Amino acid sequence: MNKILDQAESLFLKFGIRSLTMDELSRSLGISKKTLYQRIPNKSDLVSAIITRFIERDKEAVREIIENSSDAIQEIRGFAKHVIQQLRKYPTNYIFELQKYYGESWKVLEAYNSDFIYTIIKENLEKGISQGLYREGMNLDIVSRLYVGKIPIITDEEVFPLKSYEREELFREFILYHLHGIVSKKGLEAIEEHFKI
Repeated sequence: MNKILDQAESLFLKFGIRSLTMDELSRSLGISKKTLYQRIPNKSDLVSAIITRFIERDKEAVREIIENSSDAIQEIRGFAKHVIQQLRKYPTNYIFELQKYYGESWKVLEAYNSDFIYTIIKENLEKGISQGLYREGMNLDIVSRLYVGKIPIITDEEVFPLKSYEREELFREFILYHLHGIVSKKGLEAIEEHFKI
């Protein structure tokens, strides 16, 4: 199954999700359509399987970043580097096609952001406060929801057209914007020390 998903994802990234047919995928894998359809009944299920696998890998990467970070700001820096690597890998049309043509898979990604990422950011805020890097007294629920709520804006072509704004720069500015809103004086010094992406 992983071989099918690897090949499909590679071709999606190269040609776009919508333009790749199941026939082309079976030919590129060197298997019959019948064999492919026995494993994956249709293209929507294929996209769903790829998104599910992406989320599991992303969770694993985030947990690894948390384990290897010495403080909350280094953790956010790690998240930012990881997201920037993802933005480099996935072209804008990939996100657009998911939103427009594979709504169920897009909803799964949105749920991932609103649940898992929300929890990770809230835990990061708690850690940063306990380390004296973030200011005390903020409403952790509101700040976490603001963080999650701003993510879709970065990929919104109407707000930030790709021809005018690079996704990497947008995400870098978003992270710095987030940090400058929550850090203490000690945290401000730590940004200068840690945050070079």
